[in-house]
Amino acid sequence: MPERARPAASADAGPPTAAGAGPLVIGGYRPEDRAALYDVCLRTGDAGGDATALYRDHDLLGHVYLGAYLALEPRLARVLRRPDGSAVGYAVATADTTAFEQACAASWWPPLRARYPLPDPDDDSPDAALVRILHAGTRTEGGWLADHPAQLHVDLLPEAQGGGHGRRLLEALLEALAAAGAPGLHLGVSPENTAAIGFYRHLGLRTLEARPDALVLGTRLG
Repeated sequence: MPERARPAASADAGPPTAAGAGPLVIGGYRPEDRAALYDVCLRTGDAGGDATALYRDHDLLGHVYLGAYLALEPRLARVLRRPDGSAVGYAVATADTTAFEQACAASWWPPLRARYPLPDPDDDSPDAALVRILHAGTRTEGGWLADHPAQLHVDLLPEAQGGGHGRRLLEALLEALAAAGAPGLHLGVSPENTAAIGFYRHLGLRTLEARPDALVLGTRLG
């Protein structure tokens, strides 16, 4: 998945914000969470801010950057919930990026390509850019991949940022990935999202590669 090229990952940075009555809790993913998590993806898709106004099709960001994790790796998805059970954030992951991308090529991208034809070459809209990604597919490459094959991504709505919620989500998945035998993980973040970069660095991730459109961070597990 093109996680490293996503406009941004939201971070658990800044002062705690009100999240309604009662504590936020982490639970496993349920299929009925999908629409709410797609909404979180959209509302954090503009350098960590709300991308709703940028896209005509509000499902496209989720299709490109989230849906395959929910479909192919549901046991590694964690959801941050309000006391009423509604979602305010998530973390998704795969223990083996190469195998995951092969599975996407076989079963995730083809139905989306049938649903979303390639746009006209002169269409430079944000929607068109995402459609071109799903037609191109993804292939993660880097000298660091063998030692950091796992990948994860954390997104939190503003009400859930602060208070350590992002850290708890990340640590829950780090433990699950280590238990799955992954020796290390990588993730991508927009260079513009300094809050997310600071969050990940604070948790011990270091730069694996600096690209024009993304910073690849990673850490060893176990």
